[in-house]
Amino acid sequence: MSPLQTLIREHHAGRAVGIPSVCCSNRQVLLAAMETALANDAPLLVEATSNQVDQYGGYTGMKPADFVQYVQGLASEAAFPLERLILGGDHLGPNTWQNLPPAAAMENARVLIAAYAGAGFHKIHLDCSMSCAGDPTPLPDAVVAERSAQLALVAEQAALAAGLPAPVYIVGTEVPIPGGEASLGGGVQVTRPAAAAATLEAHRAAFAALGLHSAWERVIALVVQPGVDFDHSSVQQYAPQEARELSAFIASHPGLVFEAHSTDYQTEEALHALVRDHFAILKVGPAATYALREACFALAAIEDELLPMEQRSHLVELLDQCMQADPRHWKKHYAGSPAELRVLRRFALSDRSRYYWGETSVQNALAKLYANLDQIGIPLPLLSQYLPELVEPVQRGDLVPCAAKLARYKVGLVLGRYIRACHANRAEAVC
Repeated sequence: MSPLQTLIREHHAGRAVGIPSVCCSNRQVLLAAMETALANDAPLLVEATSNQVDQYGGYTGMKPADFVQYVQGLASEAAFPLERLILGGDHLGPNTWQNLPPAAAMENARVLIAAYAGAGFHKIHLDCSMSCAGDPTPLPDAVVAERSAQLALVAEQAALAAGLPAPVYIVGTEVPIPGGEASLGGGVQVTRPAAAAATLEAHRAAFAALGLHSAWERVIALVVQPGVDFDHSSVQQYAPQEARELSAFIASHPGLVFEAHSTDYQTEEALHALVRDHFAILKVGPAATYALREACFALAAIEDELLPMEQRSHLVELLDQCMQADPRHWKKHYAGSPAELRVLRRFALSDRSRYYWGETSVQNALAKLYANLDQIGIPLPLLSQYLPELVEPVQRGDLVPCAAKLARYKVGLVLGRYIRACHANRAEAVC
């Protein structure tokens, strides 16, 4: 049995347990996630999205097998046990090829799914909800489910051919735009139980039509909208009373939980409530990279206090220059005057800057920042001024005050909330 199936069995046995899903490729964030999971004796679920990693390299330049090798290499570096590492693929389907006719888009999606399942991604989110060229909008449930079942068949065959355990599946996709909305406006609405039931039944029938009875038994979660989201400057927090009927619906399906997307920036109390209400898989991404950006900007401010202009890394300025030179990852998401765009590029909760940390100039500036601060040392008063939440761990001796460790620890503070929410009846989790 999959470790995720075991977790869901425990959840339905009455334990308020779940698992965070860290949707990120950033090296520092993933190391922080591994360090936090190690400190709490917890498993770690890391996911790649369909536009981040695909058969052509995605925006990270990594194919699925490359991503597996990359994350496993980080696990070796962090001494994180591979048996506790679970890899997932998010929104896998024709998403990247919506401009193509359905047949061509689905052929690309089949290649994508085969690459993921054959490389060792164990958790597969089947998402065929997007309309392709010539499709009606929105797609009927039956069409979405039929295409998803076709991809499940490909995944089954690819995992078998690679000698890997059969994957587990996530279906459904009633979620906001990945990375948050441009504007919450009147807020997002909780999925109606009837809509969740229709999605589930359509997928069950589609799997059965292809003889995928065993695969259907490994469908572990349904993606719905619990009423959480964020935009550039605000967060819609979880309201348990509004999701009461939806929660009751999934409680009657003992093999299933809900997967909640866009849980970034939820309070720890809200995360606990989500897990209690059967949203047992909590996706997080921008909140983790946002914490890393905050830490790096704070370290750059400390550097400004300690070093003359010509010796500084100029990380903040270089990151913004990089974003302006290649605006494709933020231009259609941000709007306003030049001054407003500058603030959004640097500080928006949607954190489109996360797409640029892998650029060579940014990586070089970050390395220089870390080296500068490690060479000169960070005085406690400046740490207190710019990263006050890290002072006590440093004073206790729990945290070595080198720049990279300080940045990762701040990310760990965010991820620690998810660990605590997902392991409520363990001993208190640490960061």
